[in-house]
Amino acid sequence: METLTLEFNPNITARILELQSSFSTDELKIIQEDVEFQKNKQKLYIALNNIKNGTADCCYLNELDEFLEKAISEYED
Repeated sequence: METLTLEFNPNITARILELQSSFSTDELKIIQEDVEFQKNKQKLYIALNNIKNGTADCCYLNELDEFLEKAISEYED
């Protein structure tokens, strides 16, 4: 199946549901959008813009590896 996101005026909800009822559940389902999706989308959009304009905090892979090794060693044992 394909997924399509629709944005519509609440005034036409009844008409949308009426149209949906003319299809079987194998043909068409209404899936509620995850509330977290919009929050995550906004966070990712901001992060992408920071990368594009050069203001993102970045590190080299070896720096990340050193940081992670240090953090892991603190919790070993």
